[in-house]
Amino acid sequence: MNDANGKRLFYGSCFALITTAFSFSIRAGILPELGETFDLSATQLGFINQMWFFGFPISMVLGGIFYNTLGPKRIMQFAFFAHTIGIIMTIYSGGYTGLLISTLLIGIGNGCTEAACNPMIADAYTGKTMNTLLNRFHMWFPGGIVVGALVSFFMTKMNLGWEAQIWIIMLPTVIYAYLFYGQVFPKPSEKAASLAENFKAMFFSKSYAPLFIFICICMSLTAITEFGPQQWTGIIMAKSGAEPMLILALVTGLMAVGRYWGGDFVHKFDQTGVLLGSAVFSTIGIFLFSTQTGPMAYVAAVFFALGVTFFWPNMIGFTAEKITRSGAIGMSIVGAVGMFSTSIWQPIIGGWIDSARVEAQAAGLEGDALELAAGQATLQNMITFPAILIVLFVILFFWVKGRKKAEAAA
Repeated sequence: MNDANGKRLFYGSCFALITTAFSFSIRAGILPELGETFDLSATQLGFINQMWFFGFPISMVLGGIFYNTLGPKRIMQFAFFAHTIGIIMTIYSGGYTGLLISTLLIGIGNGCTEAACNPMIADAYTGKTMNTLLNRFHMWFPGGIVVGALVSFFMTKMNLGWEAQIWIIMLPTVIYAYLFYGQVFPKPSEKAASLAENFKAMFFSKSYAPLFIFICICMSLTAITEFGPQQWTGIIMAKSGAEPMLILALVTGLMAVGRYWGGDFVHKFDQTGVLLGSAVFSTIGIFLFSTQTGPMAYVAAVFFALGVTFFWPNMIGFTAEKITRSGAIGMSIVGAVGMFSTSIWQPIIGGWIDSARVEAQAAGLEGDALELAAGQATLQNMITFPAILIVLFVILFFWVKGRKKAEAAA
């Protein structure tokens, strides 16, 4: 694989992740309009959101299982098919059921992207370079959300329909298909080529299994901490005195910058130290979101961004670097756990919003005051996720430190 081919594969991977990002941010932007157009409750919108996050882990796990057999090329061909059909079906959905099916297909395409591109990068690089490129690859999720959020913001202000916004998602989809076309993809690494060995390391090895299971538990909480507040930005922050899509753009813009330089940062503080610090900043950020309004909401966004920036790439990087025998399926399962957890919580968050509205109405609130109270009450519930992570990452920090000492002594 020559340099030009390698760069084209990496850029294609980035545009595939931008497709995922557009489907996330533009859907967040049009969520209120979908609710009005099809007369959907917040709980129903939560189930639609759930399909995006539910399709993700299905294809991630299957992609991880068959990665060694199919290779990244075939998996990305299926991703293009799922993205294209899902986008077109969304536009012509006609209502609740159609939105559920089309959103599931888009989620499946997104999961294929993660299943193919993460191990492809990990197979091609090692150590600091691998961490740097994984962070730069994952930079394009928040980077794409910035662009998608701004596109949604301006298209909404121009009274362009939600259908037109969904068509925008096709742009990066076509670009990544073009970049991948005719390229030579790397073969799966021989260091973890046996699926049986991968599963043995993940679930039966005394040295790896407890750590892998612990990381999966942590991933279930890091994912909902990152995606919960962001996916519901348009509804939760609508009456906060700040522009919801600009908050989303600010958060994800800072995430993109942080992930670009993330390799050097992680190399200095190790993944465990970075993850612990991330949990602390995330807790502060969500707390500020739940209590502040107006310009202070943008300050809250900065703290939240500092918290969630390094969660996803370093959970994947930790698995690739410190649980190496888990292979491609290990990275896929960790990512799938995160998305499955986020999927499960979507209708629950929608239910929190509906319940908070009822309570606010019972307290005599109405209009903007009612929506603000419901949004802040929902965010207060979300503080629990990163607060638990602080405890878990303190444990992980000393756990990994002890393993290093034991390995050095041996």
